[in-house]
Amino acid sequence: MSSSSSRNAFEDGKYKTNLLTLDSSSRCRKITPSSRASPSPPKQLLVATPVEEGEYPVVMLLHGYLLYNSFYSQLMLHVSSHGFILIAPQLYSIAGPDTMDEIKSTAEIMDWLSVGLNHFLPPQVTPNLSKFVLSGHSRGGKTAFAVALKKFGYSSDLKISTLIGIDPVDGTGKGKQTPPPVLTYEPNSFDLDKIPMLVIGSGLGETARNPLFPPCAPPGVNHREFFRECQGPAWHFVAKDYGHLDMLDDDTRGIRGKSSYCLCKNGEERRPMRRFVGGIVVSFLKAYLEGDDRELVKIKDGCHEGVPVEIQEFEVIM
Repeated sequence: MSSSSSRNAFEDGKYKTNLLTLDSSSRCRKITPSSRASPSPPKQLLVATPVEEGEYPVVMLLHGYLLYNSFYSQLMLHVSSHGFILIAPQLYSIAGPDTMDEIKSTAEIMDWLSVGLNHFLPPQVTPNLSKFVLSGHSRGGKTAFAVALKKFGYSSDLKISTLIGIDPVDGTGKGKQTPPPVLTYEPNSFDLDKIPMLVIGSGLGETARNPLFPPCAPPGVNHREFFRECQGPAWHFVAKDYGHLDMLDDDTRGIRGKSSYCLCKNGEERRPMRRFVGGIVVSFLKAYLEGDDRELVKIKDGCHEGVPVEIQEFEVIM
């Protein structure tokens, strides 16, 4: 996939990218004596990677409830084009309310990355796991925070450099959290040893599409409460007039893909929200992984001309 040389984080970056699918029967692409015994990933993985020679930070993206990792391919390619390797595991096909299996699987995949990922990437591409980012959308955002907090019996030795919640959700309402509950309702209770955190919210997420369905990001268990419990440094952006699933691909197929247009209150189109999420993520990672905060500061100060949506709310804890 070709990408422009634009430095605007909300547009494609300078790197050409490719999308790979790794499953439990995937074979190593880099054939070396050590790679012949390299284990396959614990779960099927969708990987967006630059194709040019280099070493790149690694971002794991956990999908939302009953969604497919393939629904995030356009967002993944956008972020990858700015010099990142994106990895989206398919954590499950069917799941109940309990997220313990997702927490366990995420920790297992994180452990696998250090021994297996390098062997499945193009030979000229090297993952830099000293700059590892854990992120998730919706229920996947809750799972990401749960893994980072290391409170639920499953954790990884891989150090998390930054943590990102994309419209994270912990249940259907306050007092109705899905097990295990992550939110404590205590301000600044997420003690993560100064890991920089980014929380992105959708302005329409709290609004029900119709009386038959609850809001997709209900008050009391959504992005606002997650940010409220963050310690600094932490950033919070909310996109006005866009919904909980508006960062997904334009064309999400199958029954689950079609239902993603029907269950949540949505904006007029997905591209602006997807570009917003991608651009905020890129700007945040450039600031905290590479020391280049120019775009993030412009967004904060309201003088970035490329922001594709209206920012409804902004907060920062330093």
